[in-house]
Amino acid sequence: MRVEPKKKIEKHHLEDFVGRAYMSFCVLLLIVIIVSMVYFVASKGISTFTSGDVKITEFLFGTKWSPEGDTPSYGAFPFIAGSFLVTLIAALIASPLSICAALFMTEIVPGWGKKLLQPVIELLSGIPSVVYGFVGLSVIVPFLRNTFPGQGIGVAAGALVLSVMILPTITSVAADALASLPQNLKESSFALGATRWQTIARVILPTTFPAIMTGVVLGMARAFGEALAVQMVIGNAPFVPKSLFESASTLTSVITLSMGNTTMGSPQNNALWSMALVLMLMTFVFVLLVRMLERRNKI
Repeated sequence: MRVEPKKKIEKHHLEDFVGRAYMSFCVLLLIVIIVSMVYFVASKGISTFTSGDVKITEFLFGTKWSPEGDTPSYGAFPFIAGSFLVTLIAALIASPLSICAALFMTEIVPGWGKKLLQPVIELLSGIPSVVYGFVGLSVIVPFLRNTFPGQGIGVAAGALVLSVMILPTITSVAADALASLPQNLKESSFALGATRWQTIARVILPTTFPAIMTGVVLGMARAFGEALAVQMVIGNAPFVPKSLFESASTLTSVITLSMGNTTMGSPQNNALWSMALVLMLMTFVFVLLVRMLERRNKI
């Protein structure tokens, strides 16, 4: 009569051991993959400077990119500046719209407002990058060409396309932050005689500001690493843009355009890997910013 419970206990321990072993293997595999990717990109990127072909100051601050010229130059500053400029402008455009949409869904009309905007946000997040780029070429570029000086392609077109692409990310994070706000904070504000807009401006937004900024940083991280959509509308010119309507280029666009046309181990190929290293380091910076904001996001 006592054999069956013992068998059940042994089976339970066996299942527990198998589960722990499987989870440990998955975690270990994930760590190995991440470390391998970081090591591979870092070793390739650093080889540009250790081989003596390019100085790090020339790479980071040089404004001339001419790898196939008589005197090869590998200045990546135009691409770094283009990536930062497009990302910042896209965040400035998308952040107010996303925060207003999140407030509309959670505080103004949380019933039908969420039913109306939620499918739209999910649709935007599921559209492929090439579709955004094609819409940018068909709609945004002709509009800018007919309205402002220039050919339409440039920083402004890339920023507008990216702003639409990062809208779902910022809106979703901001909506979750607003929905998780304790109800007693709003009730206390209303009890003191504050109106809805006073409560939103002086209680809700200041309290959820770190969480909302987390969404903004995540949106910027996606914008900084976007390649195809920006590549189709920015012009891909290796120069520092002097206005929003001039052609420019980003780190991701020059990597995707040039990597397949270079020989592994050549100075140009190593310079492209150095750009990939810069992208990876910026990703780490964005993750660090998100972690810092999450620590502050404690109500």
